[in-house]
Amino acid sequence: MKKALLAASLTTLLCTSVQADTILGLYIGGQMWANEAEGSFGEGELDQATFSFDDENQGNFFVALEHPIPLVPNIKIASTTLDTVGGASLSTSFTFEGQTYNATAELDTTFDASYIDYTLYYEILDNDLLTLDIGLTARDLDTHINVIEQATSKSADLSVSGFLPLVYVNTIVGLPFTGFNVFAEANFISYDDSTLYDYQVGVSYELLDNVAVDLDLTLGYREVKLELDDIDDLYSDLTFNGVFVGATLHF
Repeated sequence: MKKALLAASLTTLLCTSVQADTILGLYIGGQMWANEAEGSFGEGELDQATFSFDDENQGNFFVALEHPIPLVPNIKIASTTLDTVGGASLSTSFTFEGQTYNATAELDTTFDASYIDYTLYYEILDNDLLTLDIGLTARDLDTHINVIEQATSKSADLSVSGFLPLVYVNTIVGLPFTGFNVFAEANFISYDDSTLYDYQVGVSYELLDNVAVDLDLTLGYREVKLELDDIDDLYSDLTFNGVFVGATLHF
């Protein structure tokens, strides 16, 4: 809740800035993402259980402010939700947060994850044919996992939070005289035995383009990888992927 309030407050601040100075560019967008989740998590690299997760529809949004001031980076704030539930039939024993579940146990899990990305970036190229942005992202991750055994109701909980640094790249290729653009965006990092990436590729269509506001409709594919090695005692190898539809307003 605190993160949502912070993001909303920053969005209001950006809107106020744009009203004060019309040379600023404000982008507000959102997506409905139909994703599938797969993978494992646990207390150690070799002590993880593989779960079958439900498919989910997740709503995500972003706001970005661009300006013409040299050397001062542009800013983008994006919120992503990765909530799902799942189950596992153990073939070997599994220990999670002090609870040991024996082989053949049937487990249920609730995996609630969300993060807000705070990105500072520069426009390397910006024209009708090609846009290229490069920057750095601070990802504020907040995750809560519950595991419960069906037969005994034995349960364990783990909460993980903190900031993770990532590299940010965004590019848009315009298709002249069509109203369509092709885009790709990614945040990624790999260090020690942890690998995180979050990328999306797709096409957009300029439904509205005038002096006051632009409106683009988007369709694409997104994938998130959370391969974590001892992040607040969490080890995971999880992937979320699927198609999305969305819209972006540019003031």
